[in-house]
Amino acid sequence: MHLYTLTGGEKGWWTVSLGGRVWLPKGELPFGLATDWGLVGKQAKIVGEWQGENVWLIYDKMESDMCSPRLIASQDEKLFKLVGRGVQLAEFYRSHRFCGYCGAKMRHSESEWACLCDNCHERYYPQIAPCIIVGIRNKDKILLAHHVRHKHSPLYTVLAGFVEVGESLEDAVAREVFEESHIHIRNIRYVSSQPWPFPHSLMMGFLADYAGGELRHDPSELISAAWYRYDELPQIPPSDTIARRLIEDTIANIRQDEENS
Repeated sequence: MHLYTLTGGEKGWWTVSLGGRVWLPKGELPFGLATDWGLVGKQAKIVGEWQGENVWLIYDKMESDMCSPRLIASQDEKLFKLVGRGVQLAEFYRSHRFCGYCGAKMRHSESEWACLCDNCHERYYPQIAPCIIVGIRNKDKILLAHHVRHKHSPLYTVLAGFVEVGESLEDAVAREVFEESHIHIRNIRYVSSQPWPFPHSLMMGFLADYAGGELRHDPSELISAAWYRYDELPQIPPSDTIARRLIEDTIANIRQDEENS
């Protein structure tokens, strides 16, 4: 967690990030010596290791090729997590240059991911926003929605949302589903989680079963929502996402029940 001023001989993978974007020249995370990539004089931290080499964070931006970290999500899960850590830390450091209590300039801790105020002695840590995402089954169908944020894409996916103050994860699942689709669900069960640096979320995946209600989508969140038979699906998220896993798990459960019937 030491902050280094690069002299040129440092080697590794370079995560240059600011504003939720990461530097991906030619669509790839740069690797090699700092001098090879014009990084001499910049300040950097080591955030992990991949393929036996350091992964460095530089919280700055380049003049071009600043891209979404989604572009490397399919390359390697561990690399995506490390780059995601860098993206989230870059945003944390950007937004915590000054103390929120007294306004004094803060410094980076050398022993942990934190910002310290030497004036009032407050200590700030990166905040993670918990989110839920849920695959919902109704007999041989799954609920999929075309989200407003995907209006320029034909992508359909499962429902998701942020956990609110005072909620359990299960409470958040039931509330978000009802708010977005006006249906009730039962048999809510946890599946898996995925760090999601957009900008600092942790996605927690669930499966659930339809319990009742007439499907009516919330137009402020969704363009459309419908029940799709498991073997007649529209375009769904790529395999590196937790949304895809929830869809595939639902399909597997339907097929297993059909084989056993």
